Amino acid sequence: MAGESIFVLPFVLARVFRPIFLDVFDLSNEELGYCFSVYGIVALISYFLGGGLADKYQPRHLMSFAMLLTACGGIYMSTFPSYEMMLVLFGFWGFTTIFLFWSPLIKATRVWGANKSQGKAFGMLDGGRGLVAAGFGFMGVYLLSTLYPVNPELLNIENKQEIFRQVILYSSLLIILISIFVLTGLKLPKDIQPTERNPVLYYLACLKLPSVWLLMFIILSAYVGYKITDYFAQYANEIMNYDELLSGKIGTYLLLLRAVVAVMIGFIADRFNPFYLLLGGFGCLLLGALIFSFGGIRPPEYLFFILSVLITGIGVYATRALYYAVMKKGKIPLVYTGTAVGIVSIVGYTPDIFVGPLTGNMLDNHPGMQGYQMIFGTLALFALVGLISSYVFMKINKR
Repeated sequence: MAGESIFVLPFVLARVFRPIFLDVFDLSNEELGYCFSVYGIVALISYFLGGGLADKYQPRHLMSFAMLLTACGGIYMSTFPSYEMMLVLFGFWGFTTIFLFWSPLIKATRVWGANKSQGKAFGMLDGGRGLVAAGFGFMGVYLLSTLYPVNPELLNIENKQEIFRQVILYSSLLIILISIFVLTGLKLPKDIQPTERNPVLYYLACLKLPSVWLLMFIILSAYVGYKITDYFAQYANEIMNYDELLSGKIGTYLLLLRAVVAVMIGFIADRFNPFYLLLGGFGCLLLGALIFSFGGIRPPEYLFFILSVLITGIGVYATRALYYAVMKKGKIPLVYTGTAVGIVSIVGYTPDIFVGPLTGNMLDNHPGMQGYQMIFGTLALFALVGLISSYVFMKINKR
């Protein structure tokens, strides 16, 4: 619940309701991309500096405080600030969701998975995150469908803002409630901390591991795919001619797919070689990206559109569920988990910085099908990088 709810405000709302999100905040695709970039720059620093915190303090204290701060940002967001202040807000979220939260979340999950259930633990984490995100999405769809008039064309911008404000405030309230659950319920053993007192030694120990370097590129490739799933709802609206409400449902159903795929992959990974599943995930991602990049998906090919979204989504969510599950296979010690996550995240989550402006620029300067072809062509290149990195990781592991 915690692992996804904290990202609802900066990411999920824009992913599920992208057309109306751009409208009510008066943003272009490129401007929203720069908001994500500011988030990514702050997050990049926070990944590195915050990794060591998870190896020194109990996750529940760090995570609950981070969620409270993030929810406060949501309350401010409901005032519909200017573009400049949205940049500041996304920078603030880059700090609250990463510096205090991300490494503790991964470490808590790895401890929970113990020696024989790493795939299960991370699969259930990402699947649960997908389920929670879908829950927030369905809540938003319900609020929009309840408050929207019969003819949406009669709405002016003030009406849309008032409707969307309720989605933001309800989301913020739920994040606060979940933070209380985390503080009272997430209790881990105290003997999982490193013995060294100097955190520099944690970083030096992790940097000597080849698996840490390969994980950087695996996460980078998978995360580019995850960022580009933001555009499925917009593709449905602009290319397939779905209305804003129906395109929002497409985004929400994708989150349900994430829940199903991640849990299934997690359980399978503990019984078979997880590297084969990782390679299969990147293979699906590459195939789906190539189908979209050829530009053949347009009305009336609705069934082909849904099938292609499914293939791409399966690839994205399978790789996301597995890339931390192979940390044990890569011989990364448990006590250094937080530090290792901080290091691999420096490269792995840079898509938060560059994907938004890059894809936003593609759509704004090449509107229509051409822009989407460029976006999915870029995704195909990164899927290939992920495929190669996973293969090398597997070979090193066998040695």
